[in-house]
Amino acid sequence: MNKAVFIDKDGTLIKNVPFNVKPDLIEFEDHAFESLKKLQQAGFKLIVISNQPGVTLGYFKEEDLKKVEETIADRLAENDVLLDGFYYCPHSENDNCDCRKPKPGLILTAAKHNAINLEKSWMVGDILNDVEAGNSAGCKSILLDNGNETEWIWSQYRKPNYMVNNLKAAAEIILLNSI
Repeated sequence: MNKAVFIDKDGTLIKNVPFNVKPDLIEFEDHAFESLKKLQQAGFKLIVISNQPGVTLGYFKEEDLKKVEETIADRLAENDVLLDGFYYCPHSENDNCDCRKPKPGLILTAAKHNAINLEKSWMVGDILNDVEAGNSAGCKSILLDNGNETEWIWSQYRKPNYMVNNLKAAAEIILLNSI
């Protein structure tokens, strides 16, 4: 079984530009390349897990989102990081699907497709919905506290194992706790 780091896209891996599907506006968060490279070298699969309600809301088409996925994968590859998966939920909150975070559906699907041991895996995200999805799936979780979380309603599944300010600190924690 493999271990993985599931990474939220907007506000965690790349700068949050709401409903962005323009590849030229993609800007990676500080320390993204070096941090993901270290995690990959330590044997972690790297999988993006993202809510993308703009599809259902009609803001953009799934083909547009594919261009974003390709751009992210290409930019990572240029920095010697290979993305192992990109999973997204196209639904809105009102759809009540199983794949939209905070539900763990995307993580569970990715784990099945990639033979991932969830107990040895991590979810890193910038809001408590990311944390809840990871915890509910059986992963350890890290909240990237960069100002995007606004709810701060704690519960059993919404409490991160760790809180940090950037991806470099998240990677260091994962590496220290995965020995």
